[in-house]
Amino acid sequence: MTSPPAADRQSHRSGPLLDHLARRVRLRAETVLVPLGLRPRHLVALTVLRAQGGCSQQSLAATLEMDGTNIVGLLNELETGDLIARRRSPEDRRRHIVELTLAGTDLLCQAECAMAAAEDEVFGALDQAERESLYALLSKAATGSEIPCAAADPTAESAAFCAAADHD
Repeated sequence: MTSPPAADRQSHRSGPLLDHLARRVRLRAETVLVPLGLRPRHLVALTVLRAQGGCSQQSLAATLEMDGTNIVGLLNELETGDLIARRRSPEDRRRHIVELTLAGTDLLCQAECAMAAAEDEVFGALDQAERESLYALLSKAATGSEIPCAAADPTAESAAFCAAADHD
């Protein structure tokens, strides 16, 4: 059994800090996503679909840890905006395959640019190397495995895209 930390010494618990940062990022995310007609849960679903290249509705629900009713509502919202398409699986006509549309890909890129600016506000005290380390550590904690160093900066590609888009 672990004993509680002594009251007279500083305790280094990550949970409260992560909770605080998550709230700050969530507030900024909501602010920058609303003009795009998105909510944070939309962004997560679109990001997963892009990474997976499309997947079954059940697989997406499992990845997002959502029940069937909630995933249907989320997908209905995304489909209404023509951001995703659902089609019957050729292997099993009872299942739907969910894929990102071109409009969904375009809006996801815009959202990532907006999120990069929001993250700059929240993580402004960290330099690029520290942000990459933070991302790698959070990914490891979230997935239980390390990610390659080359993949440690998820914003490098979108930041380059955003910079190029700003000059167009």
